[in-house]
Amino acid sequence: MAVKFLRPVLLAALAVCMAASGAMAATLKWAHVYEEGSDYHKQALWAAEEVKKRTDGRVEIQVFPASSLGKEVEINEGLGIGAVDIIYTGPSFVERYYGPMAISDYPFIMRGFDHWKAYRESDLFKDLSAGYKDATGHSVMALVYYGQRHVTSNFPILKPEDMKGLKIRVPNSPVMLMFPNAVGANPTPMAFSEVYLALQQGVVDAQENPLPTIQFKKFYEVQSNINLTGHLLNSLIIVVSETAMGQLGDDAGTVETVLKEAAATVSDNIYQAEQDLVAWFREKNITVNEVDRKPFQDAVLPKLTDWDKVPYNKEQFDRLQAL
Repeated sequence: MAVKFLRPVLLAALAVCMAASGAMAATLKWAHVYEEGSDYHKQALWAAEEVKKRTDGRVEIQVFPASSLGKEVEINEGLGIGAVDIIYTGPSFVERYYGPMAISDYPFIMRGFDHWKAYRESDLFKDLSAGYKDATGHSVMALVYYGQRHVTSNFPILKPEDMKGLKIRVPNSPVMLMFPNAVGANPTPMAFSEVYLALQQGVVDAQENPLPTIQFKKFYEVQSNINLTGHLLNSLIIVVSETAMGQLGDDAGTVETVLKEAAATVSDNIYQAEQDLVAWFREKNITVNEVDRKPFQDAVLPKLTDWDKVPYNKEQFDRLQAL
């Protein structure tokens, strides 16, 4: 009889000890929309291994790439219902939950990688992350560099007039509509996984993404021109749900540290890839067009400072520009 009840008694005692020490067992699901070969997925896998190692196996992270647990809107919603625990997502997608978080993704608002790094370390980013947590309960763990977005097409785009009426795929988020609308294009929201086929079949005429994404998704196979508009400097954020944070106990700090390390590594990798890829595309006989960005910036600026319509305020805008 004593042997029969030994295992339950030991397990109960272990649970009490873990609770007393703040150590808790957790298995978390990390969902994202990027392919298995992408740097984003590789660093997520590294983080999962590192978290398991540094928490002595108490925290296990399972990574689900390539929209396998839902597209971007769905995984954002999944945080609140417990379907997922960790996500990569664009600030523009969390605009629905806390508008000011999207400020860094607005057209021509970021001046380059150094400005982006200053924002990552700034009190402004901390304040916005706190605002998002107040609105949702979820925690922003890290900022990830996604790159400068450029327009691809089958003809040169050198001035805003070249985009008039252009049917261009954009992600399904409000911020992504500002640039194409400002230059008279026809923005067409579409899931990331559908873009290649839509370009190939002529459902859309163009798309816009950073150079590493254009390479990885092979958009250059179905578009002859890359136009260096640099109209957006995109980020991702790594978010952990309120429920998951509650499961982590004293291990929460370790998880945050590892996620920040993963974010820094992938950010540096993506930035370096941007520097190398113009020559790579030209070697593939893709036309890469240098673009005078000022006319595009001038077209967008009135929309950036229309305080009744943008989700951030003048004080937040000025703080970002002052970095």
